[in-house]
Amino acid sequence: MASNTRTVRPQTADSSNALGWQPLRGSDSPPLVEQLVQHCQQLLGNHSLRAGTRMPSVRQLADSAGVSRDTVVQAYDRLVALGLLHSRPGAGFFVSTQRRLHAPSTPEMPSLSAGQAFDTPFLLRSMFRSHGQVQFDGSTGLLPQSWMDHDMLNAAVRAVGRSAGMQLLGYGEPQGYAPLRQQISAMLLAQGLQIDPELELMTVTGVTQGMDLILRSTLRAGDAVLVEDPAWFMVFGLLRALGVQVLPVPRLRDGPDLEVLERLARAHRPKLLITNTVVHNPTGFGLSLPVAYDVLRLAEQHNFLILEDDTYADFVPQPMRLATLDRLRRVLLIGGFSKTLAGSLRVGYVAAQPERIRALTDAKLLSGLTSPELGERVVHRILADGQYRKHVQRLRERVDTARQRCLKLVENMGLVVHQEPLAGMFIWADAGRDTEVLARQMAAQGVLLAPGVLFSANQQGSTMLRLPVSIIDSDISLLLNEPRMWLFPLKRTALPAMAVPKKICPPMVNKHQIVLKCLLGKRYMLFFVKG
Repeated sequence: MASNTRTVRPQTADSSNALGWQPLRGSDSPPLVEQLVQHCQQLLGNHSLRAGTRMPSVRQLADSAGVSRDTVVQAYDRLVALGLLHSRPGAGFFVSTQRRLHAPSTPEMPSLSAGQAFDTPFLLRSMFRSHGQVQFDGSTGLLPQSWMDHDMLNAAVRAVGRSAGMQLLGYGEPQGYAPLRQQISAMLLAQGLQIDPELELMTVTGVTQGMDLILRSTLRAGDAVLVEDPAWFMVFGLLRALGVQVLPVPRLRDGPDLEVLERLARAHRPKLLITNTVVHNPTGFGLSLPVAYDVLRLAEQHNFLILEDDTYADFVPQPMRLATLDRLRRVLLIGGFSKTLAGSLRVGYVAAQPERIRALTDAKLLSGLTSPELGERVVHRILADGQYRKHVQRLRERVDTARQRCLKLVENMGLVVHQEPLAGMFIWADAGRDTEVLARQMAAQGVLLAPGVLFSANQQGSTMLRLPVSIIDSDISLLLNEPRMWLFPLKRTALPAMAVPKKICPPMVNKHQIVLKCLLGKRYMLFFVKG
């Protein structure tokens, strides 16, 4: 008896016309693989290819379109990776039943309600938004990408890719890539600090990880910790997470306030002092030799360790470190290369006594095994080739020039710099008003600022504002240097009759608009007329 069973075969896309694809050839045309991928995405988007449809075979599509089979294979593989196709061994490629045809929507800029704090997590979330949402970022500790040596970095990446081979497939060493540790040791030795690369040095995934490892390995909840005030806002976030007692010490031009430091050390018996010595963040101050000796004396007298943050040391020719004077007896030194090479190159180091390095290496193993060796090899290549010294010298000169120009710019903006920074990439300026309020207003416009409250150990309101020297190359700088700009003291000068937008505009001005800039300062309002 004849069977009435019918075999239902999947619909096959018409291969006679190569899915309607006509490859474009020419020097200005996109690669053939990219053309085919985009064509298939368009067909999927307008539902010309339905779910479950079998795609033309690699041979059919290649022959009908006049391209190589390898081109089709690469395009199909890319569509599979995008989740638009799936492969069935022996049967071919099929349109996926579940697929995402559109890119995910971009999240909005974080917003703040009246009761929410302008705190470290908010700033960090905002910093990593897309550049389309952030009109100007004055909050980060990175120099503009255009100031960096892209060619040097790219050449190092290519050289590592050619030479490393199979060695990049492993985890690497827990203590860090040995040749890099040797290069860092040689670099520090040239600056007067002798360190054994095998016993007293380890690499970490950036300065932040190094600080986190030290704090978690050294402190317990309830311990007392001395911190500079103001200080890098990440320090306060890490300490709050550990539940320790934070003891703020005012940061003066030559170092921490010794009188306050001694009083707090005597009263609370702290476990640790966290200090930013060579170039202080955010003030740009340094550390004098007499203050350095007194800090070490107090550490010995009251039995506390010192965590020395050396992040910005390359911005001075001859850094004077506590670690050099102390020879790592009580000092743990952390440094890195993100500020001078690339923010994405998360390579840092910790220098300390051998027993502390062993304990920190164990902590590193438990939290993340090893640090990525690829980045460490890239940094090693740059250091070993002798390029880093010249690059840093050029970068330092550019930062110094920008800082002097920025000081004049800040003065024109109506801000006050009470003490000029000695070095570094920041200006610590007084806006004459609560800068948290200002930062809230500007954040809504896509302008990120770092108000003084972030740098306060007790999160106290502040009129201070940290500005990057790179503001001199920003759109704000261009506006402030407009030839037709008027500066009006609010209390003494009436506003001219002119159409003025009610809300603060972002620092991007259309050529034929009248724009009001209520920017930075209690006493002044800046008005710009273009066109």
